[in-house]
Amino acid sequence: MSNPFEYGTTVSGSAFCNRTKESADLISTINNSLRAFLYSERMMGTTSLVRRVLAGLDRDKYVAVYIDLWATDDEASFITATARGISQAMGTDASRVLEVAKRFFSRFSPKVSLDDDGKPKVSFEYNPTAEQARQSLEEVLAVPQRIATESGKKVVIVFDELQRILEYRDDHVERLLRSIIQMQRNVSYIFLGSQKHLLQDMFLNRKRPLYSAADHFPIGPIKVEHWLPFIQEKFETAGRKISKQVIEHICKLTEGHPFYTQHLCHAIWEKLAPGQEATEEDIQRGLQVLLAREAGAYSALWESLTINQRRFLHGLAVEPPPVSLYSLAFVQKYGLGNPSAIQRLSGALLKRDVIDRDARSFVISDRFFRIWIRERED
Repeated sequence: MSNPFEYGTTVSGSAFCNRTKESADLISTINNSLRAFLYSERMMGTTSLVRRVLAGLDRDKYVAVYIDLWATDDEASFITATARGISQAMGTDASRVLEVAKRFFSRFSPKVSLDDDGKPKVSFEYNPTAEQARQSLEEVLAVPQRIATESGKKVVIVFDELQRILEYRDDHVERLLRSIIQMQRNVSYIFLGSQKHLLQDMFLNRKRPLYSAADHFPIGPIKVEHWLPFIQEKFETAGRKISKQVIEHICKLTEGHPFYTQHLCHAIWEKLAPGQEATEEDIQRGLQVLLAREAGAYSALWESLTINQRRFLHGLAVEPPPVSLYSLAFVQKYGLGNPSAIQRLSGALLKRDVIDRDARSFVISDRFFRIWIRERED
């Protein structure tokens, strides 16, 4: 039997844990043609959640478009990525996809081929001037409304890795996006990405074009009460056992983060024979396997940090949450100089995605790196 715990990729089907409330909230957003800005720590499963919701929509009532902006670097590539996502969402066979692409995006010279799985894949030959791109951008962003009006269906547009548009030449895409989407009806938009601090700046900074353009939708860790039945069922289905206490210990180590919880469970499950029960010792064995795999990367990261950044992370790793980072006691205990230094240290580490904000303080983004720091400093 293959290992039932999945991590490091888009998780779907029975490998997906809970998110019942989040799914219901997203469906409500779609049904009411609203806009949502999803933000979370890295690898929190936001893309998996959104894809799961889209996959569950009735195709007779909804047109669900997923657009990955990761590979884009300017307006032209944004345009073709959006046109590709819309075309492929409108049909399941090559002829239908090509028909849609030619109807809405004929000036981009669409071509359709089949990918390795036999699914239609559309590409465009489009190399516009800057002025042509600006004109085409407005036309492409108007297509969702056309589809909603002509089909009578609700349309949902998902822009993943939205922070990529911050690297474009200017903020024209942001400004036009806001101008157009706020006028559309029966079209909902979901925005997400992998760099939380950049996304938050886009939607929470009053100086940015997309400020308050969508409802804020934080995605946090999964509670232990939801991990308990999920993890137990995975072990039991494979003829293995795991107790409530062991699962609670796993979730304490991973803080309920989906990636690290699934990763650690994967490592523990892998070493158990059918009929065996996972113990506290199995947690430590699994954890040491994972830490050994990442030791080189963790050491390189650690060596790249300043002395005060290391001291800051040490304190964040060993102190029980929530950590009072700006308290004089914390600053003095870890030799950080004065409380004003905390803002500078945290800002630098946030930009490097080494730490992240939670509701109460900061957390070390990589839960296994946090454990590695603790063990190193013991």
